[in-house]
Amino acid sequence: MIRLSFHRVIVLEILFLLFSGLTSSTFAGTTGKLSGRVLDKNKNALPSANIIIVGTNLGAASDIEGYYSIINMPPGKYKVQFSIVGYRTYIVQDILITTNNTTKLDAELEESVVTTDAVVVTAQRPVVDVNLTSSIQSLTSKEIETLPVQDVQDVVNLQAGVVDGHFRGGRIGEVQYQVNGVTVNNAYDNSSSLRLDRSLIQEVQVISGTFDAEYGQAMSGVVNAVLKSGSEQYSWNAEMYAGTYLFTGLDKRVIPYTFRPAELQNYQFSLSGPFLFDKTFFVVNARRYINYDYFYGERRFLPTDSSNFEKKIFLPTGDGTEVPLGFGKEVSGLAKITNRSLEGIELSYQAIVNKVESKRANFGFRFLPDATTQQQTFSIVHGLDLTHTLSNSTFYNLSLRQNYFDYTDYAFEDMYDPRYYDAGPLMTDAGYEYGAVVQGYDLGRFLQRTDSYVLKGALTSQITREHQMKVGIEAQFSHVKFGVPGYIVQTNVDGVEILKPRSNEPPDYPNPKTYHPVTLSGYVQDQVEWNDLNLRAGVRAEYFDAMDSLPGDLQNPANSIAGAPVMPQKATKAKTSVSPRLGISYPITTTAALFFAYGHFYQYPGLGQVFTNSDYSVLERLQAGGISYGVMGNPDIKPERTIQYEFGYKHEISEFLGMDMSIFYKDIRDLLGVEFITTYSVAEYARLTNVDFGNVLGFTITFDQRQIGLLSISLDYTYQKAQGNSSDSRETATRASAGEDPRPRQIPLAWDQRHTLNLTVILQETDNFSASAVLRYGSGQPYTPSIGSGFGAGLETNSGRKDNAVVIDVRGEKYFSLAGIRMSLFARVFNLLDTRFNNGFVFTDTGSPDYTLNPVGNIGTLINPQRYFPPRRIEIGISLNSL
Repeated sequence: MIRLSFHRVIVLEILFLLFSGLTSSTFAGTTGKLSGRVLDKNKNALPSANIIIVGTNLGAASDIEGYYSIINMPPGKYKVQFSIVGYRTYIVQDILITTNNTTKLDAELEESVVTTDAVVVTAQRPVVDVNLTSSIQSLTSKEIETLPVQDVQDVVNLQAGVVDGHFRGGRIGEVQYQVNGVTVNNAYDNSSSLRLDRSLIQEVQVISGTFDAEYGQAMSGVVNAVLKSGSEQYSWNAEMYAGTYLFTGLDKRVIPYTFRPAELQNYQFSLSGPFLFDKTFFVVNARRYINYDYFYGERRFLPTDSSNFEKKIFLPTGDGTEVPLGFGKEVSGLAKITNRSLEGIELSYQAIVNKVESKRANFGFRFLPDATTQQQTFSIVHGLDLTHTLSNSTFYNLSLRQNYFDYTDYAFEDMYDPRYYDAGPLMTDAGYEYGAVVQGYDLGRFLQRTDSYVLKGALTSQITREHQMKVGIEAQFSHVKFGVPGYIVQTNVDGVEILKPRSNEPPDYPNPKTYHPVTLSGYVQDQVEWNDLNLRAGVRAEYFDAMDSLPGDLQNPANSIAGAPVMPQKATKAKTSVSPRLGISYPITTTAALFFAYGHFYQYPGLGQVFTNSDYSVLERLQAGGISYGVMGNPDIKPERTIQYEFGYKHEISEFLGMDMSIFYKDIRDLLGVEFITTYSVAEYARLTNVDFGNVLGFTITFDQRQIGLLSISLDYTYQKAQGNSSDSRETATRASAGEDPRPRQIPLAWDQRHTLNLTVILQETDNFSASAVLRYGSGQPYTPSIGSGFGAGLETNSGRKDNAVVIDVRGEKYFSLAGIRMSLFARVFNLLDTRFNNGFVFTDTGSPDYTLNPVGNIGTLINPQRYFPPRRIEIGISLNSL
C-alpha cells in the first residue's frame, strides 16, 4: 500500500480547505453577461434606468454614468426592456447571450411626458464579435438544427482548425469535453465519456485556440455543451428517421449493392415543463439509434465447424444468411430537474445515460460473422448543481458529479464459457477465399472501467464596472480499472494443443488492476472591460498524484538480477504546474479589432498509457538479447505542456459580412515518448517518459455572411504545419524494434493536413423551409512511401502525401402546422458525391488506395472494401413539435 508523504497530506488539506471554504450560477463556462450604457438622444447618461430581462428575475439599474451589467445569464435569446420615468420604454428582442462571453447592448431612450407605446427593435447578432480575445465558435440549438449534423462531434469537426478530432495540430486526447461547464472526459484516454445527440443541446462552444484559466487538463481545445432546461410552459418534440447507404455496387469497393431501407433508424422524444412543485421544472429525453454497417457477410461457417486444413477440405455448416459485419445499437437519455423556489438559489439534478452495443466490422470475418468480439459500453454522468446569487453583481456555484464509464470487449463475458473451448481459436487458410476466417472464436478480451467523482466550485463577481473576477477550484478522484478479464491461452498438453483459461497469474496473466489518481486545481481569472480594451488574464494551478509506485532501481526493475541489490518500490511524486493565461482584444474602430492571446497549457496523458505495465513485473525474465516485453508504463511522468501564441484581426466588412483571421503557433514539449533503459545484465527495455516534442504553425481565415433574404454563407480556411519527432508515444520503440534509427528527428506528424476548407451554405425561410450544404476539403495527410518490401524498403518517414479529398453533406427540411402541432419533413445526405477516399489507407508503394505494384501479395487488401471511405448515406425523417 502506498502511504501519503507529509507534504502530500499538507497540500491535500490546504486544497480541501479552500474548496470547503468556497461559499462562493451555473458554472463558469455555462453563462454569459449582458452589459452596456443607457443614454438619452443627446448622448447624456441616464442613471437609475431599469434594465429587465423579460420573463426572468434578472435585471439591473444603470449607474451614475449610465452603465449597467447583468451577469449569470444562461445562453439563449432574450427580450430586454429599458425604462425610466419621463422616457419611452425601449425594448430589444432576440438579444443572443453566449457562454462565457459579454454581449454589448446600448440603449438610447426618447424623452416623453406622457405614456406612449414602447419602442421595440429586433437585435441582430454581429457578424464578428470584436470583444473576443481568442478563437471561439458558439452555435445555438437553432443553428445546429439547420445543419447536416447529428451529435456534438459532428459540430466540432466543422470548426476551423479541427482535423479528425485534432485541434490545431495537437494529438488526439488533448481536448477538454464538458457538459454544463464540468468535465466528462474519461481519465483512461482523455476522450469524452458521452455521446451527445443534438436534441439535448442548447449551445455548443468550441474553443480551438487559447483559452481562459478556468479550463484545465487540455492542451489543444475545449468543447463545452450546455444542455436544455425546463421552462414554465410544457413543450415536447419527437423525431424519427430511417436511412440507408446508396452507392454503385461492384465498383472499386468490390461489394454488391442491395437496397436496405432501414439500415439506420433513429427515434427520439423530449418533454419539458413545470414539475409538481412551485418553481420546479423538468426536461426528459430518450433516444434509440440503430446503425447496421454498409457491407454484409455470409454466415457460411459456424465457429464450431471443423475443417481439414491439411487436406484443404472445408466443411461449412452455416445457413448462408446475409448479416451486417458491423453494427451499433444505442439507447441514451437525459433527465434533469431544476428548482428555483428559494430566492436567489437554483438547485438542479441531471443524469445523462448512454448504453451502446456494437461490433467492429472486420472483412476477414465475412464468412464467419459470429466469431468476432462485441463491444458493450455503459456510461452515466449525473450529479447536483447549486447556484446561489448573492447580489446583482455576485454569484457562486457548486457541483458534485459522478462520471462512470464501463466498457467491455469480448465474445463472451465468462472466460469459462464452453463455446470458447468447443470452437477453439481462430483458423484461416491462405488458399481459401484469400485467407478468410473459417473456424473458432476471437479470444481477445478487454475491459475498462472509470469511476470519477468531480467536485467543482466557482465564484463570479462584477467587483467594479471594469473588472469581473472569477475564482474556482476543482477536485477529481478517479478509480481507473483496465486489463484482460481472464486469458484463454492455447497450451500444449501431452502433445495436443488445447485452450486453457488463465487468470491472476502475474506477470504473464495478471488480473485487471485499479488505480486511484487524484487531480486538484484552482484558478483566478480577471475579465477587464475598460473603454475599448478587453483583457482576460488569469492563472491556473494544478496538482496531480498518480498514487502509485515504481521500481526502486530501474537497472534492476523486477529485482530479478542475481547479485544486484534488492530495492523496494518507491512512491511516485506528486506533480504541480502553474499556467498563466492572457488574452487582449482592442477595437481599432467600431467594426474592427485586433486580438492577441498567450498561455501555458498542461495535461496529464491518458492513464491507460501511463499505467500499462507500470509495475515492471513482466521484466523478471528479461535477459540481454532476449525478446521484447513491449513498452513499460510510467506513473511518475510530468504533465505534457504546450505554449500557445495567437494573433488575430476581426473586421465587420459590411452589415452582412464579417472576417476573422488569426495566426497561431504552438510549442509542444514533454509529450509522452519512449526512453531505453539498460539493466545491470546489459539487457535493454523501453519505458514511457516525457521526451517527445513538436510544434505547429498556421493561420485560419473565416468569412461569415449573415442571412440576406434566404441566403447565408460561412467559409473558413486553415493552413497549418504540424511537425514533431513522433506521431505516437510508442513510435520510437517501434522504430527501434524494426532496426530503424530511433534518434529524434523533426518530421510531419501523421495528421499534418496542410490545407483545410469548410464551406456552409444555408437557404432558409423561417417556419417554411430550410436547406443547407456543407463542403469539406482537405489536402493529403502524410504517409511513408516504400520502394519494395522487406527490411530497408521504407523511405523517409511521412515524406509522401496522400490525395486531396472533398466531401459534401446536405440537409433539407419543410415545415408545416397541423392540428396544433408544428411538424416537418426532412432529408439528409452524407457524402453526397460518394467520395471513396478521404485521407484513409494507401498502398505505400503507390500512394493510392486503388492499386499496388504487388497485386498478388496484396490481394487480400485489394478485395477489402474497408480501405475506402464510407459510401453515400441517405436519411429521411419527420419531426413533431408542440407549438
